[in-house]
Amino acid sequence: MTLTVRPLTAADEAQWRVLWTGYLDYYETSVPEEVYQSSFARMLSGEDNEFHGMVAELDGKLVGLVHYLFHRHGWKIENVCYLQDLYTDPTVRGKSIGRALIEATYKAADEAGAPAVYWLTQDFNEAGRRLYDRVGQLTPFIKYAR
Repeated sequence: MTLTVRPLTAADEAQWRVLWTGYLDYYETSVPEEVYQSSFARMLSGEDNEFHGMVAELDGKLVGLVHYLFHRHGWKIENVCYLQDLYTDPTVRGKSIGRALIEATYKAADEAGAPAVYWLTQDFNEAGRRLYDRVGQLTPFIKYAR
């Protein structure tokens, strides 16, 4: 079994939709069709300051995704990287796919000169948090939203 992490392509749309729907289902939410279309198009645009997407492919099948964005930060000169979505197919969890996607995001951030990568998760995401505790550093920040 060969794992490859690579940029998202237009040919990935159907499998990407299945994965992203799984991610949204896990967080007990959904988005309208327009958001699927817009998000996918943004990740393929190649435009500065737009979302990026990578997928994990195992023997020809997409089994994971990561979406990230570079943005300005008031405390730094360089852009920082926000890892917004990370998901692996439940049937292949425990095979270091999530770690590979995070490490690929770290590499993309390094190549872009971004000194920081950060992400959020919900407190009930225990399996994800076990991974995050190994590859990142828990911060004391608490998120508020409108």
